[in-house]
Amino acid sequence: MQDIYKYIENHIKEHDPVLKELTRQTHLRAVQPRMLSGHLQGDFLSLMVTIKKADRILELGTFTGYSTICLARATGENGQVHTIDINDELFSLSQKFFAKANLTNKIKQYHGEALQIMTQFKEPFDLVFIDADKREYPQYYNALFDLNLVHKDTVIIADNTLWSGKVVESIDPKDLYLKGILDFNKLIAEDPRVEMVLLPLRDGITIATVK
Repeated sequence: MQDIYKYIENHIKEHDPVLKELTRQTHLRAVQPRMLSGHLQGDFLSLMVTIKKADRILELGTFTGYSTICLARATGENGQVHTIDINDELFSLSQKFFAKANLTNKIKQYHGEALQIMTQFKEPFDLVFIDADKREYPQYYNALFDLNLVHKDTVIIADNTLWSGKVVESIDPKDLYLKGILDFNKLIAEDPRVEMVLLPLRDGITIATVK
């Protein structure tokens, strides 16, 4: 599979220098660098924003800001990404690279609990990217509708929805992260308010549009 991903990366646009450097710094400074979206997924997110023409984006889970940059770059002139993360240790790193990418005017960072910060927003978003605490995926999803943060045709993208293949293995009742993913997958698959698909891209990515 690694050979396949290497082939894919050799046949998509060249890795951007800022994102390439951010990848290196993430591996040097972050405890779990594999959480980085990476080249392929970053290009996928940018394309989704372009196709949707999304100018108002909500990201739950900033990490070091790779996906944030990909989302922000694809927005229009007045586009803005609101990104939330609870980890304050990586805040300055992502902020530094937002500046390097000349995107500080398009990105608004929030530090704290996503479910609490989401209550501050008063207008719906064109696209939402969920990549934060897996235990809370169902709560994030429900909050989007309960707080009126989505409108007709809003695109909702959720990462890690195959959870390293554990979704088809024996369930450990103590694994609350897997439980969150399984509950989310069931919730969104059965929700009549959306059309959705789950794709085996990297660790699994779910895409839904609000009817």
